Amino acid sequence: MAPTRPDLLPRRRFLGLSAAGTLAALGDLGLFANLPAVSAADARVEAQRVRLRPEIEPLVQLLEDTSRERVLEELGARIRRGLGYPDAVAALLLAGVRNIQPRPVGFKFHAVLVVNSAHLASLASPDADRWLPILWAVDQFKSSQATDVQAGDWTLGPVDERAVPPSHRARQAFIDAMDRWDETAADAAITGLARTAGAHEIFAILARYGARDFREIGHKAIYVANSFRTLEVIGWQHAEPVLRSLAYALLDRDGARANPATSDLPADRPYRHNARAAARIPAGWLDGRASADSTTQMLRALRQATPEAASGLAIDLLTRGAAPRAIFEACFEASAELMMRSPGILALHATTFTNAVHYAWQRCADDETRRLLLLQNVSLLPLFRGEPRAGVEIDAIEPLAPRDAGPGAIEEIVAEMDRDRPIAARKVTGFLQGGGDPRALADAVRRLIFLKGTDSHDYKYSSAVLEDALAVGASSRVRMLAAGVHYFKSPADPDTALARRARAAIAG
Repeated sequence: MAPTRPDLLPRRRFLGLSAAGTLAALGDLGLFANLPAVSAADARVEAQRVRLRPEIEPLVQLLEDTSRERVLEELGARIRRGLGYPDAVAALLLAGVRNIQPRPVGFKFHAVLVVNSAHLASLASPDADRWLPILWAVDQFKSSQATDVQAGDWTLGPVDERAVPPSHRARQAFIDAMDRWDETAADAAITGLARTAGAHEIFAILARYGARDFREIGHKAIYVANSFRTLEVIGWQHAEPVLRSLAYALLDRDGARANPATSDLPADRPYRHNARAAARIPAGWLDGRASADSTTQMLRALRQATPEAASGLAIDLLTRGAAPRAIFEACFEASAELMMRSPGILALHATTFTNAVHYAWQRCADDETRRLLLLQNVSLLPLFRGEPRAGVEIDAIEPLAPRDAGPGAIEEIVAEMDRDRPIAARKVTGFLQGGGDPRALADAVRRLIFLKGTDSHDYKYSSAVLEDALAVGASSRVRMLAAGVHYFKSPADPDTALARRARAAIAG
């Protein structure tokens, strides 16, 4: 959709001014003459949308009502006057949650999903570029907001307060509603939980539902992880509208008329299988040994196994003493390999899904949920395969040493991404196996995204790969970064006008 024209007034302001003109035509209204005009349409809008905390509402309204052509400059002016980073991120997330329908959990809703990825990029940025990913995400919000208006102008409304259960019933009421796929009951129950339960308790419940089905190619799990990660930055006081949006997203049936609670639909079968199979994992399963052989076995299976067979092998490896980390490293490598075999949306989301599930697994304390998360990761990865090219294997990349060393080697690798990405992957392998600094390579990748990123996936994919690659063992790190060059931005990609505009907005 074409961007909003800068000479057009925001909708609410236009309606207010129109009402003011009508009142003036009626003559002097005495006592009411000095009051600001409020149109009937404005009153209806306010009644039909959720109200946010008063300290953040004005900034959210600034993002909502300012045109796409002016919003970066308006926000930049406030940053120069002292607007704090957490408040800016909070307003960005809440504006997306209130204005963009989380169904499907993707497409225009990437403006919300990408907020955490933009934040991670900001954390890793040099000081001069710290605000660039956030301002880029603000522009994405305005684009998605326009698309949402065109599709019907969905808005997150106020909760039905009469239906909100008391604290001692909220948890079970929410679980029952999610199990029944009951949207109305889930909305009321998650509101009760948000007001009375702790973040860790709520996360453990939502992490399970985020990974329970394959609808939306992993975006449900991604939304669970990214929303909680952003709430850690902006503060739990903003949780209620975010959790309501999240519960609504998790109950998306992706067009299916049948209720998954009473139907046998393909997207739900791995979870139903794993809910039973998880009991086969022995006690003490968290105490296993790191095992390169187990990782290799799991990786090879993920190239061709069915979801049930992949789950069965994972259970067997854990039973024989493999550590969960060995299974997750196979998941990281398998998802990275898909990007080499068949670059595109499915392969990309195999990586971001695995990143989200691993984040949830690390932060969830419930043993049963952790078993399910691990098994769901290995079971759903085969569904991301599509029709990949045969013969491309991540553990068979032949190293090729760059001609130079240090910064010169990274420049050579980045330049190679313009010419021959498989060769660039080999040079990444040679560089890292020769003792090259993976963080320096990651920094170079991020700089290219700041300058050339045009899509939410540029941020989502790179943030996931770089975060996970720097957290795994050396062998998996080399393979993941080598595979990543098949999607990372390259010097040949044009610089975006948005990057220049964001810098100018901050500089004033």
